[in-house]
Amino acid sequence: MEQTTELFIEQLKKGKRSAGQWLVSQYGSVVFQMVRRIVERQEDAEEVCQDVFVKAWQGIDGYDRSKASLATWLSRIAYHESLNYLRVRRPDIVLMDDRCMGSDQIDDSPEEGPHDSQTVQLLEQALTKLPPNEQAVITMFYYDNMSLADIAYVIGSIPSTVGSQLCRIRKKLYKMMKAMHE
Repeated sequence: MEQTTELFIEQLKKGKRSAGQWLVSQYGSVVFQMVRRIVERQEDAEEVCQDVFVKAWQGIDGYDRSKASLATWLSRIAYHESLNYLRVRRPDIVLMDDRCMGSDQIDDSPEEGPHDSQTVQLLEQALTKLPPNEQAVITMFYYDNMSLADIAYVIGSIPSTVGSQLCRIRKKLYKMMKAMHE
C-alpha cells in the first residue's frame, strides 16, 4: 500500500487526473467524516470536501510523510477548511465558551446521576452544543482513535496542548450534562 500511495503522490505532483480520482476514492470518506462533524448541512459539507481535495492537490508538494500520514494530512486540511467555512459563510453561529457554563468550580467526584442510555443521550446533546473545533477534537480522539500527536498535527498544535484541551472539554461536557439533568 505504501508504494502505491507514493506512486499516486508522485502522479498528483505531475497533475495526473487519475491520481486525483484515486485520492478521492481512497480518502473521500475520511475527509467527509471530518468535515461533516464540523459542518452540519450535507450540501455545505460536500462543498467543503471539494475544496479540501482541490487544496490537497494544489498543495501536494507540501506533504511530508515524515510528519504525518496522508490521511492525517488530509484531515488537517479538512479541519481547517471546515472551520474557515464556518467563519466566512456562517457568521451567525454562536460559539459557547466556558463562561456560559456557570460556576468555575467543577466537582469531578462520581455521584448519583443518569446512567446508561440516559447518560449517552445527555452526552450526545452536550456534544452538539460544543463549538465545532471542540467537537472535532473530541471526535478525533474518542471516535477516530487518533493519537494526541495526530490530533495536534491536524489542528496545528502540540500534543500536550491537545491533552489539556481534551481535559477542559471533558469538564465542560460534564458541567453541561449535569445542568441538563437538573
